[in-house]
Amino acid sequence: MKKLSILLFLCVCSGSILAQRQKKVVFVIADGIAADALEQTNPPHFRQLVDKGCYLRAYQGGEVGGYSETPTISAPGYTNVITGVWYNKHNVPDNDIKAPNYHYPTIFRLLKDAFPEKKIAVFSSWLDNRTKLIGEGLAETGQIKMDEAFDGLELDTVHYPHDKGRQFMLAIDQAVTAKAAESIKERAPDLSWVYLEYTDDMGHMYGDSPQYTRAIEKVDEEIGQILSAINEREQKFNEDWLLIVTTDHGRTEKDGKGHGGQSFRQRSAWLLSNRPLDNAYSKLLYPASVDIVPTIARFMNIPVREATGRELDGVPLLGSVAVAQPQVHRLKEHLDVSWLPLKQDGELKVWLSTTNNKKTGGEDHYQLMGTFPLNRKHALISIKDMPSSFYKVVLETPENTVNRWVMEKD
Repeated sequence: MKKLSILLFLCVCSGSILAQRQKKVVFVIADGIAADALEQTNPPHFRQLVDKGCYLRAYQGGEVGGYSETPTISAPGYTNVITGVWYNKHNVPDNDIKAPNYHYPTIFRLLKDAFPEKKIAVFSSWLDNRTKLIGEGLAETGQIKMDEAFDGLELDTVHYPHDKGRQFMLAIDQAVTAKAAESIKERAPDLSWVYLEYTDDMGHMYGDSPQYTRAIEKVDEEIGQILSAINEREQKFNEDWLLIVTTDHGRTEKDGKGHGGQSFRQRSAWLLSNRPLDNAYSKLLYPASVDIVPTIARFMNIPVREATGRELDGVPLLGSVAVAQPQVHRLKEHLDVSWLPLKQDGELKVWLSTTNNKKTGGEDHYQLMGTFPLNRKHALISIKDMPSSFYKVVLETPENTVNRWVMEKD
């Protein structure tokens, strides 16, 4: 009996230890790698991640021709990834980054607001990623402070003299990667962003070419260093790491030198992960860059305020999800609302607001318009008593929430 008690105690303790594994996340944005280019290159660490975790085709650029259409340019692409919303909300249309709307928080703010003690880090060639997109130290971002930052190396022309072939950018990316790997192994920030630029430079200079392919192979080597650091941490410490690698945009179909438009290849993106991202949504549909924030939030168990969650344009790629692909059409005094159920049981609530106070930091008042069987796929909502030229529609289930705007056309 005594031996049995000891065994039961050990089992309970072991289960408790496993349950308390610290969640850590690293996400990497490798600039300007179209999905087809990555797949044709098929380098070794890419294959390793596919075998161990997953590879998903995804898209950037919002909805073509819709209110969320977002230029397939670098800074908007990064902002889609770190905020989980499209340009119509985050207000970053180009690389000038003149007036980001910080009322739509980055994943770093979500983490720090919930867990101030957790550590955040950025490793990047581009200083603006920290100072403008994350908005470090700004009143509008609650003066968020990165616990670790290694960036701005493109301004250091002494150690990285700028050559016409832009090989200095490869050296910068390698330095950024080495610092990130060292940080992961030695200090293990809870949430890290690694940004790599060289592939986009080679794409602009040479298009689809051996130089571009070699640049992708260099990114693969850099991912290998980060993956090795993560594996070492998991072996030595009680930690559970999620690695997500993605891109900010694809390339033009003609020669691969450009981007910025809404063609299929320019919108072409992808997600690599060290663990399967295989819930009902990722299996059935075409993921988007805005899915990364809700995925990280769910993995790290970050509580997201209701007002913020109602604005997120993405769907988690981990865990149970129930609804996706909301569509809303105005039919005189009704809104025709439809959705794709990702499970057949359960209910869905339809919420409606006629304001967009979130844009200026205020709160929107939502009215519950009805509760419907999830598998009904459709609801006709009367707006006779709510006349407006603008509506926010939120579809809520216990598993996840999606949203859609309706605006009168000029």
